[in-house]
Amino acid sequence: MDFLSYFALAILFFVVLVLSYGMIAIHDIPYHMALKRNHPHADAIHAGGWISLFTLHAIWPFLWIWATAYHPEHGYAGTPRGKTDEAGPEGSNATSRVAALEKKIAALEANAFKSSGPQSK
Repeated sequence: MDFLSYFALAILFFVVLVLSYGMIAIHDIPYHMALKRNHPHADAIHAGGWISLFTLHAIWPFLWIWATAYHPEHGYAGTPRGKTDEAGPEGSNATSRVAALEKKIAALEANAFKSSGPQSK
């Protein structure tokens, strides 16, 4: 074999190695996105990336969507967590509703105590 044959063989090995590394690096993109966003399922996304290599990349787009669906401040809901704690489904303030319910409970307990009165045996 002459020099050009060896050179072509070296280029062939180089291309195969670069393509193999590139496929692995591309399949780790959702995992790195999940780590950056502090995703609670980052390990599952990483395992899914490796499984995606063996399933001919069929699930890789779903891993991308899964990794991008989570936001560190908003979670999966898309609204800030502080606002979901304050506002209920009707849009009213949850803390004021809890305070009103506590007042009602205290009034009911006071009425129950008054109506029962001191009991003598």
